[in-house]
Amino acid sequence: MNTAEIRRQYLEFFASKGHQIVASSSLVPHEDPTLLFTNAGMNQFKDVFLGFDKRPYTRATTAQKCVRAGGKHNDLENVGYTARHHTFFEMLGNFSFGDYFKRDAISYAWELLTQVFKLPTEKLWVTVYAEDDEAYDIWTKEVGVPAERVIRIGDNKGARYASDNFWMMGDTGPCGPCTEIFYDHGEHIWGGPPGSPEEDGDRYIEIWNNVFMQYNRDEAGVMHKLPKPSVDTGMGLERISAVLQGVHSNYEIDLFQKLIAAAARETSDADLDSPSLKVLADHIRACSFLVSDGVIPGNEGRGYVLRRIIRRAIRHGYKLGARAAFFHKMVPDLVAEMGEAYPDLKANQARVMDVLKQEEERFFTTIEHGMAILEADLAAMDAAGTKVFDGETAFKLHDTYGFPLDLTADVCRERGVTVDEAAFDAAMTRQKEQARAAGKFKMAANLEYEGAPTTFHGYDSLEAKGAVLALYKDGASVNELHEGDLGVVVLDHTPFYAESGGQVGDRGEIKGAGLFAVEDTQKIQATVFGHHGVVTTGTLKVGDAVTARVDTVARARTVRNHSATHLMHKALREVLGEHVQQKGSQVDPDKTRFDFVHNAPMTAEEIRRVEAIVNAEILANAATDASVMAIEDAQKTGAVMLFGEKYGDEVRVLTIGSSKELCGGTHVTRTGDIGLFKIVSESGVAAGVRRVEAVTGDNALTLVQQQQALISEAAGAFKAPASELPAKIAQVLDNVKALEKELAKLKSKLASSQGDDLADQAADIKGAKVLAATLDGADVTALRETMDKLKDKLKSAAIVLASVADGKVTLIAGVTSDLTGKVKAGELVNQVAQQVGGKGGGRPDMAQAGGTQPENLPAALASVAAWVEGKL
Repeated sequence: MNTAEIRRQYLEFFASKGHQIVASSSLVPHEDPTLLFTNAGMNQFKDVFLGFDKRPYTRATTAQKCVRAGGKHNDLENVGYTARHHTFFEMLGNFSFGDYFKRDAISYAWELLTQVFKLPTEKLWVTVYAEDDEAYDIWTKEVGVPAERVIRIGDNKGARYASDNFWMMGDTGPCGPCTEIFYDHGEHIWGGPPGSPEEDGDRYIEIWNNVFMQYNRDEAGVMHKLPKPSVDTGMGLERISAVLQGVHSNYEIDLFQKLIAAAARETSDADLDSPSLKVLADHIRACSFLVSDGVIPGNEGRGYVLRRIIRRAIRHGYKLGARAAFFHKMVPDLVAEMGEAYPDLKANQARVMDVLKQEEERFFTTIEHGMAILEADLAAMDAAGTKVFDGETAFKLHDTYGFPLDLTADVCRERGVTVDEAAFDAAMTRQKEQARAAGKFKMAANLEYEGAPTTFHGYDSLEAKGAVLALYKDGASVNELHEGDLGVVVLDHTPFYAESGGQVGDRGEIKGAGLFAVEDTQKIQATVFGHHGVVTTGTLKVGDAVTARVDTVARARTVRNHSATHLMHKALREVLGEHVQQKGSQVDPDKTRFDFVHNAPMTAEEIRRVEAIVNAEILANAATDASVMAIEDAQKTGAVMLFGEKYGDEVRVLTIGSSKELCGGTHVTRTGDIGLFKIVSESGVAAGVRRVEAVTGDNALTLVQQQQALISEAAGAFKAPASELPAKIAQVLDNVKALEKELAKLKSKLASSQGDDLADQAADIKGAKVLAATLDGADVTALRETMDKLKDKLKSAAIVLASVADGKVTLIAGVTSDLTGKVKAGELVNQVAQQVGGKGGGRPDMAQAGGTQPENLPAALASVAAWVEGKL
């Protein structure tokens, strides 16, 4: 029975028991910002178990894709070296929401394993929570499992209810005992049953876990019985496939064997037991499914975890000899195995391959430099018997060559070497402090503040009266700031917006006994605003009454850009597709910069359509509405939420035109206030991530006027109306091409005539012609053409030709085929190049080099004859 059949039979079995087959949720838990990736089958039903959501069914079954490669659940380091660790896996589950409970859950599990999957009953062992007599009696008295194979597990994790067989969603909330089913792989494998001293062995492997949610734990730790207890179960598809296919390791099942074969094909590695091939087989699943679900390689959050997995795969491919992008070529093999069960993977195959290929190509340039340095250092350490890799060197690899610490640690671990991470962290901290010191108005990154919060009035007013609550200079709290002092001011009331959600902080002035010019506003704490700037006149003291005024022009430009960003986001999804997801933004007075998921450059027509849609919304002049509501109510409105953002219980829903998003920023009153919207540029910033920059209002008008002035200037230069410019430019380009062709012909004729003259200068050495000469004004093409003519004319020859331009030397060496057994063109040109400050190489019959010391060229060419004679 192959893996696909096992998955299908599981789902069909529970469907026959009245369960609704529910599709796997995304690996990105869109409605749970506390979770990095979906890591269990129950994730998508979390709100159902908590009572916040109700489904039209009370029984469900799923095959859920899961990733455990970051945060609390991280199996990455073990992947490829153990029998059952994976970054990506499938969890088969059945769930009861206040419907059936222990008796049915246990009987269903036993029926499926023993009657459908036909597992021998004597191979199955069971664990229950020590105090769960009900489950123990069902197993022993009703199912008939011998008591010696039903093991009670108590509080074995150091605290009350801290047990392998007691499950908790968190410190509070739903929880309860669980019962696990183990499979005995046989006495030929070391290990003991669960609860024994040898339980960590591989003989007894857990294949199924039934969680019985029957309590609600309050903050005092008291257990209250739930009125409707529920069931949450999970069985790893890979583990049960290994059991049913009669193999011990998950990597021996049919699915992984196909992927390992694909990895072997792409790396040309014949050792199918190689741990590196297992790593590639595992990682292609995690990477492909993550990209398919909208995750893009990046430097933080989910994107960083994906990048780390991709780079680990590339490194293992490099270890096997791969020197160019190969990993993405395994995607079709994965789709062939899993595309039917997961149609989104099949639909996104081309995009997945493109994203992985781009990331590979970027990293291969990094890995070449980093691995060379790392290997050299490790070899030196091995010779010296050192087992701790220098943290400063690890930081240099990271900072200078883009070689991540986890990759350095991964390579070192295979050599039995550890990295001095404390020294690495110290170097990283030092660099951050230096960067922070270089920022004139970012001196308050870690200010310590204890006091009242700041009340923000900036949605309704650009001026507010308040009092100085705290002052800081050089990161330390002070009572006064004097003229010329850089510092940070905390007020009890402010109209200044603190940088958040991509919108930059406001600037302006705080006026009291002294005048403080605000250059930026940052949050010190969630509700405490720090006004960064400099005292221009007088003195500012703690307790002073002040008036805070925002720079009205800068704020107006910023709000226009921010509101346009919302309209642009909506337009991009309309023009490019619903896959467009925001990956970052920066809104300031000058422009809006918006990063989003898309795997191809935007066409000129697509850019025009986005501009047209946004400007149509502006012309409609619709009123903007901002409403604060509970996050559950916001979800019901259909407001766009940025995945990965952490939202509180209450959120601000902003409606601008047809756009509805969660946003805490400042915005225009009506869409017409934006004025004009114009996209300035569109570019790629990472694999699968595009960036659009745009301007609005007076900035957009200035851009249009500048572009019009350039067009007018060009029209004047061409002495033609602007409408005829494209044709005029095309005409000029055609003329330039024709002239370039004519120039090339003249150079070729010159080279030919010089070649005829030079042939007569060749010396006869041991029956071969040897020539070394300079061709004035010749480029590489002319040198090559001359070389070909000389070799044809001289028949048996070793030749070096040179030219000098802009202080640089170009060299070409040629050797006829009858002499390449003794004289190599690459060696010949290299010995000349070394004398003129360069190096080079190439084929035995033709090679090229360069140099930077033309003054040494005559002597270098004069050495050719003796060098060739020595070889002959």
